[in-house]
Amino acid sequence: MSIVLDDVVSTAKHAVTTFHERSNNGLDFSEDSLSIVEEMLAEASDYVGEMPQSQVSGLVQLLGCYILEVARAAYGGEYAWIDDTRGPVLVVGEPVTHIAISTWAKVRGRLSGDPADNIPFFYQGFAEMARKRPPGQRTLFV
Repeated sequence: MSIVLDDVVSTAKHAVTTFHERSNNGLDFSEDSLSIVEEMLAEASDYVGEMPQSQVSGLVQLLGCYILEVARAAYGGEYAWIDDTRGPVLVVGEPVTHIAISTWAKVRGRLSGDPADNIPFFYQGFAEMARKRPPGQRTLFV
């Protein structure tokens, strides 16, 4: 396993453990579980102003990595690292196509209270392209 893969997998599993009770065991790495992530982020957005930045960053990383692992479970792919702000990216379809998803910015946006950063809707756009995998396509979902 690569270091990025190890880190994402470990962080995603930690999210499942951390939110075990809140999610009522609903974080099962299925695409349907993303509605629970959306619900949790909407709830947390009411309190984000009271949270220390380290807690906000931790929440972004936990749920962002969870979403990436949902995508990898469904479509495979390889991880790469963008940078410390944007974090890991999952790339699907190489070498024929390049469909990628980066989740930390979207999670941060939803956590800040923006309903336009809806997690299931965002993921659906990625999933549709990952299923089709048009040859030569180079798309990054951020």
